[in-house]
Amino acid sequence: MIDIAGAVAVERIDEASRDQPTTVHAAAGVRGVAAHYGDPMREQRQLDTEVGLVDRSHRGVVAVPGAERISWLHTLTTQHLADLGPWQGTELLVLSPHGHVEQHAMVAEDGDTTWLDTDPDATEGLLTYLEKMRFFSQVDPRDVTAEHALLSLVGPGAVEAVAVLDVPALAPPDVVELPGPKFRSGELPSRPTARYDVRPLPVGGWARRGPLGVDLLVPRAAMDQVVTQLRGNGVPAVGLWAYEAIRVAARRARVGVDTDHRTIPAEVNLIAPAVHLDKGCYRGQETVARVHNMGRPPRRLVLLHLDGVTTDQLPAAGIPVSLDGRTVGFVGTAVQHYELGQIALAVVKRSLPDDAPLRVGDSAAAIDPS
Repeated sequence: MIDIAGAVAVERIDEASRDQPTTVHAAAGVRGVAAHYGDPMREQRQLDTEVGLVDRSHRGVVAVPGAERISWLHTLTTQHLADLGPWQGTELLVLSPHGHVEQHAMVAEDGDTTWLDTDPDATEGLLTYLEKMRFFSQVDPRDVTAEHALLSLVGPGAVEAVAVLDVPALAPPDVVELPGPKFRSGELPSRPTARYDVRPLPVGGWARRGPLGVDLLVPRAAMDQVVTQLRGNGVPAVGLWAYEAIRVAARRARVGVDTDHRTIPAEVNLIAPAVHLDKGCYRGQETVARVHNMGRPPRRLVLLHLDGVTTDQLPAAGIPVSLDGRTVGFVGTAVQHYELGQIALAVVKRSLPDDAPLRVGDSAAAIDPS
């Protein structure tokens, strides 16, 4: 959870922010990234109804060049990457031997390098795992976060906004429909379960269409140029708090915050975008297959409405969710949403009815059934 109470004011010095308030607020524990620009609720509305530019340059970036990179990643992860073509993107997971989620990464392939971007706290773990699994494969995974930065255009106007960077129109995400339990082998197409359109940027890097808008990976040396172009075309800068609120409302789990050490992909809606159910052997596959065939993962991701909680009292990630004094789950990301009020993602027991009178600490909570 982004700690609102712990935010500090900093002075923004880059030229691209000349039309914004000179004082921004940095997210606690997130170095160099703005939490908001003075009006978080307005910024959320901007992302929900139009488009805004979010600095996500704290996000980790791992580059995987090498002739065998695609087949190698195919064998190590949950996604069907063997047919991932140039200028395509997707999502993948790294699971434990018991099928628990360890890593999540967004993917972009440019024909020479496969790019993986992930949460900053997860970058070292992802890179360490990949390096351990190199053996004699022709691959060279590297942490290139110091050289490349991720920006995100979020909102219904994201595709139109990116056109100012001379990027052709990006196709909508293409996600394969999940099969029912005990489907026949070969029923799923041999391709990534989610395909995201990717296009090169003239300054280097790429633009990738995704679930919330368009992600831009740019060389850090070109970051100010890209921001200036977008800002000059009327795209306002928006802070990380607004991005997190939109993500929570969209029920997109963030691995490491909305998950725990026991989380399996089916519990947090990660099967459809990141797991191919018929791709062959990978670590943790038995658990994925067993749960899908049974059709009932033990827990589920829900959106909670929190009652009587002020902005500076939002629960931290990991706080228990209880029913009649018994723990039935835990809270992940909690935010104040401009329309929905205080809300949070939570992982709870699947058997829990939607109308259960829940508690989060001293506050009442209710599951959003929609």
